[in-house]
Amino acid sequence: MEEEYAEHRIIRYRSTILLGMFMLIAAAMLIFLTTVLVTMGSDRKNGTRFTAIEDKALRGKIVSSDGYTLSYSQKHFRAEVHARSIDPKKKELFINLFSIYTGIPREKIKGKFTTKGGKNITGRIVLCDDIDVRLASDLRGLAHKMNRMKIFRPLDPRKPHLVMGLDIVPDSERRYFPHKQVLTPTVGYVQTQNIQDYKSPIAIKGLEKAYNSYLHPEKDGLVKGRRDILGTVIRTGESQSIRREDGMNLHLNVGITFQKELEKVVDRMKKQIAAQEIMVAVMDSKTGQVVGLASSERFDPDHIRQRDVNALNPNFSEYLYEPGSVMKPLTLAIAMDHDRVDIDQKISLGGKLKVTNQYTITDDDYFKSLAPPGIIIYSSNIGIAKIAWKLSGKELYDGLRNFGLAQKSGIDLSKELEGRLKTPYQLEDATYSGNASYGYGMFVNFMQMVKAYSAFNNGGIAVTPQIVNRLTDSYGRVYAPTRENRTLHACAPETALTMKEILKDVVEIGTGTAAQYDGLEVGGKTGTAHIAYKGHYIEEYHSSFYGFVNDQFGHQYTIGVLAIKPKKVYFASQTAAPMFYDVVDTMVRFNYLVPDEELAKQHYKRRIKMRERKRAAYIRKIEKYNKEHGITE
Repeated sequence: MEEEYAEHRIIRYRSTILLGMFMLIAAAMLIFLTTVLVTMGSDRKNGTRFTAIEDKALRGKIVSSDGYTLSYSQKHFRAEVHARSIDPKKKELFINLFSIYTGIPREKIKGKFTTKGGKNITGRIVLCDDIDVRLASDLRGLAHKMNRMKIFRPLDPRKPHLVMGLDIVPDSERRYFPHKQVLTPTVGYVQTQNIQDYKSPIAIKGLEKAYNSYLHPEKDGLVKGRRDILGTVIRTGESQSIRREDGMNLHLNVGITFQKELEKVVDRMKKQIAAQEIMVAVMDSKTGQVVGLASSERFDPDHIRQRDVNALNPNFSEYLYEPGSVMKPLTLAIAMDHDRVDIDQKISLGGKLKVTNQYTITDDDYFKSLAPPGIIIYSSNIGIAKIAWKLSGKELYDGLRNFGLAQKSGIDLSKELEGRLKTPYQLEDATYSGNASYGYGMFVNFMQMVKAYSAFNNGGIAVTPQIVNRLTDSYGRVYAPTRENRTLHACAPETALTMKEILKDVVEIGTGTAAQYDGLEVGGKTGTAHIAYKGHYIEEYHSSFYGFVNDQFGHQYTIGVLAIKPKKVYFASQTAAPMFYDVVDTMVRFNYLVPDEELAKQHYKRRIKMRERKRAAYIRKIEKYNKEHGITE
């Protein structure tokens, strides 16, 4: 009996112990689950297990017509770490690995963890910035490896799941110009602005500035959702994302391969005639598409130096000058539109004409008389002044405005100076109207003259120069440029046709013979104008040639050439006109124009002896200048 009782007591004792142990385990489980639920609730409340990652949108690209990227943006990043999050025992390992991946010396990285006074930093440290996309990707991979190696520890032991590792965060948007000086200053340049600890480009000049509202990033992207221990968003049904929308891309009418050759032509001529600057434009006479726009003054937008300051402005639309004799065809066209001139009737000249005691007009070459076409062909100041005097001041003023003077040409650059004409009242005076007739007493910009001359090759319609062909957005949709169209009815179609024939004769037998190109239809006008300084004209010049070139297949182009302050030779017939030829030759090589072989044979046979004489005279002038100035080539 006693044995049974003792056995029963042992069983009860064991049961009590087992029950106690079970209750302890149950209580521990309850505490653990409660802690987890509280932690999860706390995480949800504080957002620690949810994250939002911003995806910064980028500025749009500028792309040439042949598919080369002239300007683009790329994100740069910085690497950060919280000093106390690194396990002290593994700090050396962290430094070694980061040094291997970045190439930064160990001692330099080590120095980031202490102040100049030698005290340890306990907060966040920027290890390096200006990290490109490739290195940023490598460092993110390194951050994952470091987490697996348990290099980092939680800052708060009560929240072991919160581990702050190596962070790679967006730092800036960097603008790149991979083709350096090509198509500058047209492309433009940018500077940097810092907004909310993020550096981004701000447009200053050129296409970057003109189309800034289109190139500018549209909308940053965003990804929201649960994060893993490394801070990466877990893509689930609960996660949300907003796609980033980059700025629009500009697609130009200019091809980079042709542009490079055009710039070589400009550079050669600048050296040859020792000019301050040379500008060239090639524009489709029908559409206004600018297929080439070159200046001898260029710069690298990625590395602007002090000596580049004068090259930063696109002088195509910002440099004002008195155009000289290239204004004569416009004056004649205006008079023809008003029926004030008989194209076949000769006008007496005589080489010199005294208008007032202070104003005498002279011609470079003596002619007793010439008909209006001859006045243009041989560039008579006296003849064109007499034609201008047949017009009222208002008629002359309005006529010049119809060709686009004293108003913006509409070229899609960031800034354009309109220039200036004398008022209609002032142009009633013989001195003012006489000066204006051959391009003095007024100011124009280069692209205004290119636009004006397009009328002679386009039935009297002066087209708006257009560098940008189209825009595309981040979805691939295509848009036409929305800039104001400033196409003008410059003169009557009949007038334009007559002027076209006269300008062809200028090239065939007049001052523009150096612009001849066998097998193509070429016309244009030379202009050599004194430069005014402190109220007086000095021995410095602007030399220009504006004209057109067409082939048998319907390709029609307007071309402008302007040389600022050429020193060795300054007559446009020996500077701008030969350069016009070089531009046309480049266009032929790039298949913009196709010469007629039969016509070329006829042209060559008729022109060869005259060319040899003019070439020899040109070489003599260059050699004389070089000898006088001790220049050896």
